[in-house]
Amino acid sequence: MAKQEPPNIIFIMADDHAAKSISCYGAGINHTPNLDRLANEGMLFNHCYVTNSICTPSRAAVLCGTHNHVNGVMTLDSKINKRLPNVAKQLKSSPQNYQTAMIGKWHLGEGEDHNPTGFDHWSIVPGQGEYWDPEFYGPNGTERVPGYATDIITDKSIDWIEKRDKDRPFFLMCHHKAPHRSWEYDDKHKDLYKDPVRLPDTFTDDYKNRANAAKVAKMRVAEDLTYNDLGIVQPEGPASRLGTKMVDIWWWTDRKLPAPEDVTQLKFRCKQTGEEFTFSTPQELAEFKFQRYMQRYLRTIQSIDDNVGRLLDHLDANGLAENTIVMYTSDQGFFLGEHGWFDKRFMYEESFQMPFVMRFPREIKPKTVCNDIICNVDFAPTFLDFANVQIPSYMQGLSFRALTQEKTPQDWPQVAYHRYWMHRDIIHEAYAHYGVRDQRYKLIYWYNEDFGIEGTRPGGEEKEWELFDCQEDPLELFNCYHEPKYADIVKEMTKKLEDRMYEIGDEPVHTRL
Repeated sequence: MAKQEPPNIIFIMADDHAAKSISCYGAGINHTPNLDRLANEGMLFNHCYVTNSICTPSRAAVLCGTHNHVNGVMTLDSKINKRLPNVAKQLKSSPQNYQTAMIGKWHLGEGEDHNPTGFDHWSIVPGQGEYWDPEFYGPNGTERVPGYATDIITDKSIDWIEKRDKDRPFFLMCHHKAPHRSWEYDDKHKDLYKDPVRLPDTFTDDYKNRANAAKVAKMRVAEDLTYNDLGIVQPEGPASRLGTKMVDIWWWTDRKLPAPEDVTQLKFRCKQTGEEFTFSTPQELAEFKFQRYMQRYLRTIQSIDDNVGRLLDHLDANGLAENTIVMYTSDQGFFLGEHGWFDKRFMYEESFQMPFVMRFPREIKPKTVCNDIICNVDFAPTFLDFANVQIPSYMQGLSFRALTQEKTPQDWPQVAYHRYWMHRDIIHEAYAHYGVRDQRYKLIYWYNEDFGIEGTRPGGEEKEWELFDCQEDPLELFNCYHEPKYADIVKEMTKKLEDRMYEIGDEPVHTRL
């Protein structure tokens, strides 16, 4: 039998894309035919989880295949050390001689010591990047590219594929800015999703029977969205049509609506359109914000879907589809009004779960579904496994290639570990915590200490445990940690937590069993 060529690998990652806003996941709030195509022609994963639900640490885990206490990227302000080993370096230096590229959002630090390494080509946006006319920089300097970021990142990706060495396999990381806050959509999608989106069942969550962390978090649609989030500061679009921004300073665009000092304000004027809005109750105002938030969010995703389609069409047109693995995910999940929240950070399911779909016609059957637990730290070893490149001993994740062939190993660890290191950052007030989830239960320990991490507030609040029965309580409304009938489950899940922390070398701060 002839030896098969190493597959090309395209890894597409969005920023803050909730699984519920991909139509193949079945929530019914939008339509994403091209992302659905990946699932229909390959596999959909229902239990893919992030090891730290914040952008920068998640990207480090994906790139390195290690947990954040090992790669040193624990918070949003952390920067990766360019000397760390990573999956691109492994592929590039392997006998298979992969050519590698990183295009789009990097968000792991800037400057000589933190720029991408292991990539033959890289063109990345500084920091969060911009939706319109974004700046890119690479080894040869910076450029500002007119147009919409999602289109441009795809253009750059296709251009690199076209210009690559056709005699060698390639590995491309295509990282989109969208649908990150502040959800600036392309004009061509401005008429989409005008029908109201159904409010989540937990939109008016009162946070009873839960840890204090849920109550104090400042991520509420009703209170913490800003004028800029809702697109009522100024017109949005390219400079060629609008000129320079009227306002481009964070302390203005981050102003909340209504202002925190006047949360009863029920009338305001839209600076962008001149419209006047008046509401009879705070709930009516909150629901207005939710609908406007969802419109903007879903419209940015429509551009993501369009551009995934463009990339798939390019593979088809050039005879590359059969031997190319295409994966789509997000750097973590996102709250779409569940528990009244937007944003991420927490180990609660909407934030914890990453969407993940992948297609590889040579190995993965169409329309297959995986219900085994995988984590983002598993991505790098999986890339290497599919490329038939040796997985280095430093990687802490596991290849899930066997899962894609519906051959779950008997010893597959059906446990996901999460640790959020930032403690009560000034904007979101999200407590530090860690925990584990198996196929039914989720255990969280809110330890509320910052360990001297910059940009955080002092700890000292009461330490709290939460246990959720995800089968009986899928909305995670009832902490059953102290219920007598769950006493044995508490012991079992605590042991799973401590075993997992021991395996990966993370240091617990709770009193062990």
